[in-house]
Amino acid sequence: MEQGLAPRHIDLRPFVLYGQEIRLVPGGLTRVALTEGSLVVNSSQGGGTKDTWVMEDDESC
Repeated sequence: MEQGLAPRHIDLRPFVLYGQEIRLVPGGLTRVALTEGSLVVNSSQGGGTKDTWVMEDDESC
């Protein structure tokens, strides 16, 4: 089995805090199709989850 980066279908689910303000939280839940070419991201049907990193460019703030 090769290791490293490989393209996969994903479903990114962001988290939003709703109160006096609405705020999008950095990060979220990423569900991923673990098999190459698969569209299935549901963990009960063979998909999985991965850590989600949000990168920010300080110059754009």
